[in-house]
Amino acid sequence: MFTKPIHTKILYLVLLVAALLLPFYVPDRYLFQIVIMSILFAIATASMNLIIGYTGQASLAHGAFFGIGAYGVAIMTKAGLSFWLALPLSAVITAFAGLLIGALSLRTRGHYFAIVTLCFGVILWIVAGNWIELTGGHNGIFGIARPSPITIPFVGQIEFNSQTAQFYLALAFLLLTLFALNRIVYSILGLTFMAVRNNEPLADAVGINTFATKLLSFVVSNFIAGMAGGIYASIIGAVGPSAASHMVTFNFLIYLILGGIATLPGAVIGAFAIPIIMEFMQFLGDYRMLIFGLLLVVVIIYFPQGFVGGLRLLNQKIAAWRQSRSTEAGHVKR
Repeated sequence: MFTKPIHTKILYLVLLVAALLLPFYVPDRYLFQIVIMSILFAIATASMNLIIGYTGQASLAHGAFFGIGAYGVAIMTKAGLSFWLALPLSAVITAFAGLLIGALSLRTRGHYFAIVTLCFGVILWIVAGNWIELTGGHNGIFGIARPSPITIPFVGQIEFNSQTAQFYLALAFLLLTLFALNRIVYSILGLTFMAVRNNEPLADAVGINTFATKLLSFVVSNFIAGMAGGIYASIIGAVGPSAASHMVTFNFLIYLILGGIATLPGAVIGAFAIPIIMEFMQFLGDYRMLIFGLLLVVVIIYFPQGFVGGLRLLNQKIAAWRQSRSTEAGHVKR
């Protein structure tokens, strides 16, 4: 039922090979660092897509959960815990925080849920900046340990001090996230998410526990966001309140809207395209925000499903044009 056409599989394979070879053709370390950050933002944006795009709940606290994961890894690794233990623990703590917040906020709907989650994000940002004993206040936490080396059979020990190793670490987690989300979205569980998104009263009427469905999506989404934040803290080596601010949430939201909401590739495309485009427009200074704002307006009005929706629309028009040409050719032969 959900089998993809062969040309789509070939395209994904080509993109995977291109991603694996990317360290060999990125021109400098600065751009390479942006690529690594884009991968981590893609993980967080993809997780936001689950709760907003597929479940229809406008959570505006994703930056806060990203920050919880980042602070969790920072605090635990500074206390001497291995990164490989700190990361899943931080993700679980983030998910648990999402469970508590979701249990309260998901009893509201629509704009009220968005406002409640936005308030939580702002509160957590204030706490991160003022709980100096735990978070280091506005100075943050520095000197966070890089992921400890791991040994892979037939490969040997891998250390994560170089950018190339960090790139492959982030890429591995991105692929793992996309695989997990793909399995979720194209399953019965994913269909229940979309049923709640499309018509919550109807989903409730046919026996779906809508509250539990939304809560599950919220918790899974925050687990992944916490994981992305934990990797971010370890690779950057520092974390401050800005990593948990509402601006991070809005950045993820813009990546999602421009890339293509409720599409798996959209989150990745948005998280890669926007930071790189903004970087290449640095010479424009603050004027680049005008161009960025104009781009956002155009996409929202003419391509409500973002870049991916635009590409699909173009593909459909080309297919329709080919179909009409073949039909006309058939009439001429007769």
